Amino acid sequence: MTENGDSRGGASDVDWDAEAASFDEEADHGLRDPDVREAWAERLRGWLPESASDVLDLGCGTGSLSLLAAEQGHRVTGVDLSPAMVELARAKLAGRDAVFLVGDAAVPPVGEQRFDVVLVRHVLWALPDPGRALRRWWGLLRPGGRLVLVEGVWGAVGIPAEVVSGLAEPLGGRVRVERLSGDSLLWGKDVDDERYAVVVTGD
Repeated sequence: MTENGDSRGGASDVDWDAEAASFDEEADHGLRDPDVREAWAERLRGWLPESASDVLDLGCGTGSLSLLAAEQGHRVTGVDLSPAMVELARAKLAGRDAVFLVGDAAVPPVGEQRFDVVLVRHVLWALPDPGRALRRWWGLLRPGGRLVLVEGVWGAVGIPAEVVSGLAEPLGGRVRVERLSGDSLLWGKDVDDERYAVVVTGD
C-alpha cells in the first residue's frame, strides 16, 4: 500500500514512517468502514485462491489487506520499506498466521521462499523499473501462482492499466484487467480517475 523505491511523481519524497500513524484514516487504507472493508474482502475472494495459500503482500503498509487475506484463511508475508508501517501491521495481525518484514518491495527479502499469490497495491507505479519488478515477482510464484496488481492514475502520478498489462504480457501468464473506478465502496467515495487491478495467472 505504500509507494516504495524511487519516485514517479514524488513517492520517494514521502516520509512513510511519519505517515504511518495517520495512514489508516483514509477509507481505502484503514478499511475501518464496514462497507469499504467488505468491498475489499469481496474483491480479495475473487483474486485469491479458494483454498488456504501463501500470499506475499508487497508494500503492505499497515497490513489492512494482509488482515483480510488472513481472515480468509491464507498465510501472509508482508513487506514494507517503512519500519513504522511494519510495526503497525504486526500489531494489527497479532496472533494471525502472518509475518512482516522491513524491505524494498521491488526486491523482497524472502530468500528462496515461493508463494501462491503476490499481492501488490499502489506500489508498481512508483518503481523506477516496473517491468523488472514484475519479472522478479513472477519468479517468486509457485507454478500456477498469480500476481494481483492494484494500481491507478491519480492526477499527474500513476501508471495506466494498458502499461501494466503490456509489461505483464511477456511473463507468459493469462492477463486480466479489472476496472475498479466505478466501485465507490472500495474507496469510500466516488472517484473519476483510473483505478484497476491486473491479475496475471500462471498455468
